[in-house]
Amino acid sequence: MTTPTLEAFLDDARTWLSSIASPRTTRAWGEGSDSVAVFENWTAEQERAETDRIREYEQAKFDAGFGAITWGEEYGGRALPIAYLVAFRRLEDEFDVPRRTEMFPVTQQLIAPAIAQWGTPEQRERYVRAMVRTDLIACQLFSETEAGSDLAAVRTKATRLEDGSWRLDGHKVWTSGAPVADYGIAVTRTDPDVAKHAGLTVFIVPMDAPGVEIRPIRQMTGGSSFNEVYLDGVVLSDEYRLGPVDQGWKVALTVLASERLDSGNLGLENADQAIELARNLGRDLDALERDQVADLLTRSYVQRLTGMRVAAAVVSGQDPGPEASVGKLLATDTMARTSEVARALLGPEASVDSGRWGTWAWTEHILGAPGYRIAGGTDEIQHNIIAERVLGLPREPRP
Repeated sequence: MTTPTLEAFLDDARTWLSSIASPRTTRAWGEGSDSVAVFENWTAEQERAETDRIREYEQAKFDAGFGAITWGEEYGGRALPIAYLVAFRRLEDEFDVPRRTEMFPVTQQLIAPAIAQWGTPEQRERYVRAMVRTDLIACQLFSETEAGSDLAAVRTKATRLEDGSWRLDGHKVWTSGAPVADYGIAVTRTDPDVAKHAGLTVFIVPMDAPGVEIRPIRQMTGGSSFNEVYLDGVVLSDEYRLGPVDQGWKVALTVLASERLDSGNLGLENADQAIELARNLGRDLDALERDQVADLLTRSYVQRLTGMRVAAAVVSGQDPGPEASVGKLLATDTMARTSEVARALLGPEASVDSGRWGTWAWTEHILGAPGYRIAGGTDEIQHNIIAERVLGLPREPRP
């Protein structure tokens, strides 16, 4: 297959995007939705409807040749350099197309590549193309209540049965998209007598398998963006095992490495909205408020520049390394400072619905933003990565 020039590729992409969507226009203050929610407060029916709407667009994008840009031809891709993918995403942002919820990058950018790397030929044929096209949606069954951010401390057990199948028993938590997912990627403990990073095995779990129970978690925002997933005697044949037995740590790291690449842009749109709030508040800002808004603006630029560094490293074929963790820290810090600015500017309007556009909606951001200090690896974990990989600091000896 001949590689098109980047200019020709973008011309084709622009033609296709123009055929299905209108250019995205800058929203004027007071128009449209004023939602700045960090986590959506959908009902189960709304989550399903939104998932189906995004899936329809992703499938059309795949069929047009823009949904698997860097993937090989065996997965329906075009095997183009990652620079083409970065360029397409920037162009795509100029059009009014559905914005992907968390389920889609998890499926397409985390789980599908992990299966492509670690799966058997049968698994790759069955799952990878279907996940890249979003015919199948997947979720992560990683976190547990007593493991925190220490993935290696999972207690969910997978026991080998006499017929070679496996029985899974345990409890996963903070799972996004579980009610709409077809499969979950579960990290389990298969050998409790070895070091905690050893003795782990990963499974592809059908979310409709007997013994899988999903319970929504009610957040203080009022919504249920996350779920508990109970695995009670879930029996799977060995064909659902992903990667070697007791080598699941390596498989999990493949997923986690990809997870942090996209985190650097989190929260920037809401930061921009907070700055617009300052411009449209209807009164002059005092010196402290001006300082807070300027600080937020500066930090959002730093976050964007860090994201550009990560993208440049990926485009050049290099490992972005600790920059991805820096981006995650900057994102959570931006979210926190965005909330601080909104609270300072709004005062009582942050807690009482005055009916004024762009005010009461900030309550969902203020209540939801702290959650991202935990999601995708806690701030403490990111600090450890930076300390060890960037600064070369020694690990504290364990007692």
